[in-house]
Amino acid sequence: MCLPFDFFSFMEIYVIRHTPVSISKDTCYGQSNVPLANTFIQDVEQFKKQLPTDFDAVYCSPSKRCEDLITELKLQHISFDKALMEMNFGDWENQKWSGINQTELHHWMADFVNVKTPNGENLLELFERVKSFFDALRFQPYKKVLIVTHAGVIRCLWAYLLEIPLQNIFKISVGYNEIFICTLSKNKMTDSIKRLN
Repeated sequence: MCLPFDFFSFMEIYVIRHTPVSISKDTCYGQSNVPLANTFIQDVEQFKKQLPTDFDAVYCSPSKRCEDLITELKLQHISFDKALMEMNFGDWENQKWSGINQTELHHWMADFVNVKTPNGENLLELFERVKSFFDALRFQPYKKVLIVTHAGVIRCLWAYLLEIPLQNIFKISVGYNEIFICTLSKNKMTDSIKRLN
């Protein structure tokens, strides 16, 4: 069987989650700006040791915790894109999970794919904007790309590339400072994703 010339051509994408934040673990936050932990400078230095610098393009969530990281990495060709922002939790932003109306919380937890948080979004909406971003990116002429983003976006990327049902994506662990490498091809058949660290 003869395959098209570009069948095996792909784009290599480094996807990183921002550094740790300094906020109570019981706090619900998505698109809110939250302070970074005091390990930030050390975390940045570790990224510099692990990441290449020859990126054709760099995309970053406009959230301050991602913007601060990309600024310290001192890279070029940076674009900020709202599609890479974390899930919008609406009225729940910056509230303690334990303080959220329990009826509303249980309703959301029973079907977080489709149920929106009050004045926020649901997981399907997050997935659709992530999908739209990567659908467009795969046809760009880049060879190596860096993306700085959030855990929710990265989980949706796993679902997008590997066709994982959205109700299962919280089974995917995404820690602070984690680096993932994915390949994106025009035909989708050779898409892949793996952890670097």
